[in-house]
Amino acid sequence: MWLKRELALLKRLNSPEKVQDQLDSLPYRCADGHLSARAPLRDWKAHCFDGSLLAAAALRRGGFRPALIDLCAVRDDDHMICAFRWKGLWGAVAKSNFPGLRFREPIYRTPRELALSYFEFYFNMEGEKSLRRFSRPFVLPDPARLDWETDDTKGDSIVSLITRAAHYPVLAPRQAASLRRIDRRLFKSQMVGVNIRGVF
Repeated sequence: MWLKRELALLKRLNSPEKVQDQLDSLPYRCADGHLSARAPLRDWKAHCFDGSLLAAAALRRGGFRPALIDLCAVRDDDHMICAFRWKGLWGAVAKSNFPGLRFREPIYRTPRELALSYFEFYFNMEGEKSLRRFSRPFVLPDPARLDWETDDTKGDSIVSLITRAAHYPVLAPRQAASLRRIDRRLFKSQMVGVNIRGVF
């Protein structure tokens, strides 16, 4: 159940920009597990999954119809973003330690275009571009039926539903085999505040 102060803050997060600012203000949750939308406001930290749920809970109240998109990688962690549409175009809100995997302006014509905008910034610690698949936008169920907003035990159910949704390849196998490793300058720019000595 939401606390009154949490609901008051949630209602103030009535635009994608405000949601992204809120997510950027929170420390990154390093622990495993799929928690609720409420968890970031309760614990004052978030990772990409519960950050996306928080974004969805806020944007629903702001008149949007948000959807989660699962970005799947090889030899790397997957990433969850909360997509939204504005005047027919797609944008996204996201929580990440990496600056390039966060907000996207609503300028993309399709979910595929939106997913591909993350490609150059999505890499592993070996400098390999690792994004390979993305899911069809997944509209979360009504919280009255499956309480992903405040019940921490429902996160795994949401993950299961998204996992079963259609996923589409980002590139062909022959393209993956010939990808260039990322530039060292890009690597450093995305590792803000992280000690990268001895990596890549």
